[in-house]
Amino acid sequence: MAIIGYARVSTTGQSLEQQLTALTECEKVFQEKISGSKTDRPQLQAMLEFARSGDVLKVTKLDRLARNTRHLLEITDLLHSKGVTLQIQNLGIDTATPTGKLMLTMIGAIATFEREIMLERQAEGIALAKAKGVYKGRKPTAMEKRDEVLYLLSQGIAKATVAKRLGISVSSVHRIAAS
Repeated sequence: MAIIGYARVSTTGQSLEQQLTALTECEKVFQEKISGSKTDRPQLQAMLEFARSGDVLKVTKLDRLARNTRHLLEITDLLHSKGVTLQIQNLGIDTATPTGKLMLTMIGAIATFEREIMLERQAEGIALAKAKGVYKGRKPTAMEKRDEVLYLLSQGIAKATVAKRLGISVSSVHRIAAS
């Protein structure tokens, strides 16, 4: 039996230090700096593959582990099928007990609800700011380079080469060329 941990922050500007401090009792900690919305989280996958029957997986907070309720349930089902229990430190949840399993599902659903409400409010705020002319949004970097893209294409340079040279995507080059 091993105690393993998983720590994640969303951006490179954030620090894993607080989570790692809380997971010091873990024999092995998988850590990554990647958005939770990304479907490809290599360290999460590595941790799920590493976990063995009798192991305990510890995370500091629920949102560090799963994107939404469905994702949480997929992870917990996989862990359960492997005989691994999950502990969420800040909530005191331990899936080794029936109560812990119930609480995890309920808290996961509430967390997903809160996230959706926050995104809805954010969208409303952006729409209001746009209506007032305050919110301009981010300028598309590829469009700022439109003239350079068209010039390089007129010189017979391949679209992939243009994209690489200007630091934009090939699809942006195609979009500019078609306009």
